[in-house]
Amino acid sequence: MPAQYPIKVQAIRTKGQKPRLYVYVPLALAAAIGLEYGEEVQWTLLDRNTLQVKRYRPALAQTKRRHGKRKTKRT
Repeated sequence: MPAQYPIKVQAIRTKGQKPRLYVYVPLALAAAIGLEYGEEVQWTLLDRNTLQVKRYRPALAQTKRRHGKRKTKRT
């Protein structure tokens, strides 16, 4: 049985602008598929009741870089 993650569609209301709708991706779902912030996704409308989300371009893996090595004094 496929995993299900119910969510609510929410709205951002800014004075003088039309409301914008948004949804959050639950952390459990993001972790299950390895989704990270900054990734682009594409919504595809399959029918009035079905949306498909596809990774458009996965984000590059973030790595920690160290700038130069510390020199330790040997005595």
